[in-house]
Amino acid sequence: MKKRVTLTFPRQSVQMPVTYRLAKDFNIASNIIRAQVAPNQIGKLVLELLGDIDEIHEAIDWMRGQQISVSVASGEIEIDETACVDCGLCTGVCPTQALSLHPESFELHFTRSRCIVCEQCIATCPVQAISTNL
Repeated sequence: MKKRVTLTFPRQSVQMPVTYRLAKDFNIASNIIRAQVAPNQIGKLVLELLGDIDEIHEAIDWMRGQQISVSVASGEIEIDETACVDCGLCTGVCPTQALSLHPESFELHFTRSRCIVCEQCIATCPVQAISTNL
């Protein structure tokens, strides 16, 4: 099973080795999609969790018990093709190359199966044609 979660750490928990504990205690592989963590500040971490569904739920309960806010993402990226101007800016920030420009027509192509919903493309789009369907 795969789940994407956003963790928000209180200042006192930023030093906690969460990804290590997920692997060691819950047998969960975690892929860090985005991290914004600094000492003595509120931290945010976007993870893709891979493992048994029951162990993922146990790990989420454990994190919440550690005063870590856990938000489970269930949405997907959507592109408004009528608003998109095919500028290609989003292709430069997509870490999985789910967004690409067709080599001949230069139209934006979205490969949904490659998308990890990191949302980096949303902020990059100058015409706000990209969003999530949460």
